[in-house]
Amino acid sequence: MSSFSQSSVSSQSSRGSKRKWVPKEDVELVAYMVNLHNVGTFIANMRFKDGYLNELEKMLEKVLPHAMLKAKPNLESRNRTLKMYWAIVYDMLSGKKNSNFGCNEHRQLVVAEDVVHRSFPYYDQLTAIYAKDRATGKDTQTTADIIEEIDVEDVATTHTHEEKTISMDAKLMFL
Repeated sequence: MSSFSQSSVSSQSSRGSKRKWVPKEDVELVAYMVNLHNVGTFIANMRFKDGYLNELEKMLEKVLPHAMLKAKPNLESRNRTLKMYWAIVYDMLSGKKNSNFGCNEHRQLVVAEDVVHRSFPYYDQLTAIYAKDRATGKDTQTTADIIEEIDVEDVATTHTHEEKTISMDAKLMFL
């Protein structure tokens, strides 16, 4: 087994099998996503059309034959993850509350006043793909706003569930 394929072997986690991506795989995936986006064959309304994951799988099989990347779940999951990372960086650099963040173009790092560095070398490439369907204006939400909203919904759902449980327990006491 080559060192490349050993480094990309799945590892076990509490949620089942989780694939560990290596940088070379990300580089190739993003390059082919940009290629598909630029060619436009799998683009409709500024978004990827159904079937693009299967096309990516075929393309990546040629350059990464030992990686055994499948459209679902591998490419679908990694695309979601990359888009989420891109959205976070985009919000930090372009969002409403971005005064503490900047970009070191040479090192491909987001920089902050408190020396917070995290490399995200695919930002420019993914911006070409995703920025057009990113909302802007006074009513837009940042990633932090969305996460806060989800947390509030989770708390409300938990309280509703607890109320139903208490109500059910009270009824059982009288039986």
